[in-house]
Amino acid sequence: MYSNLNICIVGDGIHSKRIQNILNTKKIKFEIFKPKNKNNYAKKKLNELKKFNTFFITSPDNTHFHYINKLYRFGYIFCEKPPCTNINHLILLKKIKSRKIFYNFNYRFSELYKILKNRNKYNLGKLLYGTIINGHALGLKKDYNKNWRSKKRISKKGILEVVSIHYLDIINSIFRIKNIEHVKLNNYSKYGNSYDNAHTTLTTKENSLISIFNSWTSELIQKIIFVFKNGSIEKNENFIIIKGPALNLDKNNFTKSPKIKAKINLNSKNLNDNSLLKSVEYFLGISSKGKFFKKKEIATSLKSNYFII
Repeated sequence: MYSNLNICIVGDGIHSKRIQNILNTKKIKFEIFKPKNKNNYAKKKLNELKKFNTFFITSPDNTHFHYINKLYRFGYIFCEKPPCTNINHLILLKKIKSRKIFYNFNYRFSELYKILKNRNKYNLGKLLYGTIINGHALGLKKDYNKNWRSKKRISKKGILEVVSIHYLDIINSIFRIKNIEHVKLNNYSKYGNSYDNAHTTLTTKENSLISIFNSWTSELIQKIIFVFKNGSIEKNENFIIIKGPALNLDKNNFTKSPKIKAKINLNSKNLNDNSLLKSVEYFLGISSKGKFFKKKEIATSLKSNYFII
């Protein structure tokens, strides 16, 4: 099915290995290009990659633009978010006319995204407020200091550009972000100097307020709630609950908790591994058929990138 794709994976870290596992499961052949030193940035080295027609860019965030700019002429690109880490590179990316570039905001393939996108099905009305809390203890591990995410010179904004950007993209794709009101970055881990905690508040085009908190120095936690005029969507580690209508009265005419309209059971990997699988399958489907990614899709990705720069 994908025999026409000659695949190169740039990078060999944790996320690269997730993609390698997906391709191996599908019995899709690939080669790995390991950018371990500056020699691999040389023009000669990059020109050797011309033999490939499909690329997965999974290298550290601050190298993404470099590889996109050099490789997009050779074929299709699957680039991990963020596409770039500074405004000058973002301006240059917007000038690239290729529609063979896919920026992987894979939470767009998650169950949460699908429910939010089709929220009118549940008659929830206008979004009033949202809060997202997501954390785990990556930054408390001693070997965190070996991870490029811990190093400020490589990951300038740390968890904001690695994790928060996923949630910013979900919100921007569905509700459209009007303004980032406040961003607070902190470094609490003693094993790294980049930011491992981020708190972001924003407003949407309809003036809804949303708060996002991400941490690599906390317990494993995921609490997400979107409060609408006529109900709510709540996600914990293992399920999504949709409630409504907002007005639910008891026999004494007092308001009580709204009825549960739907409850979707999940596993803790549903927002990550499963959505990554769907994202990779989507990319392979487009590239193997020689089709193009939608202009709006590319523009939305670059807009989401803008919010973390």
